[in-house]
Amino acid sequence: MEKIGLFYGPSGGSVEKVARMIERMIGRDKIDLIPIKEADAGKINQYQNIIFGLSTVGKHTWDMDVPEDAWSAFMPELEKVDYGNKRFALYGLGDHITYSLHFVDSLGTVAKELMQHGAAVIGQVDPSGYEFQDSDAIIDGRFAGLPLDEDYESAKTPERLQNWLDIILKEFK
Repeated sequence: MEKIGLFYGPSGGSVEKVARMIERMIGRDKIDLIPIKEADAGKINQYQNIIFGLSTVGKHTWDMDVPEDAWSAFMPELEKVDYGNKRFALYGLGDHITYSLHFVDSLGTVAKELMQHGAAVIGQVDPSGYEFQDSDAIIDGRFAGLPLDEDYESAKTPERLQNWLDIILKEFK
């Protein structure tokens, strides 16, 4: 299997914590961790196997005219990516209690953008093991990637991650 590029953001919080968990679970020599604020299409194009890690921000950011986050700044780079022969897997952090109407919405936003460009998005997850009211990350009855709630369900993260990695690592080239 080719080396994995794991692009994550924001840095310094739960999204990075999960990125480091993934790194430990699959082995440091098999993955490169890159903060999304340091990424561009050229860096994405260096990998065939790509994981995106992101979070869904709360209402204080939704009400802003222009959200100020690294993913928003990065999204135009997706227009420049060469999607041939690449596989993308995504994990998203959200709060299923406070934001149950918007649970991991950003996961869906990024997945839909990738699919619009013809990207192979792998690692969809059955929503039956989750409690939430609505999510833009549900596509064709499944989450577009792995949802995690480090605020209220952090004890479930290691098992959910391992189950998800077992699936995506078989599909990576």
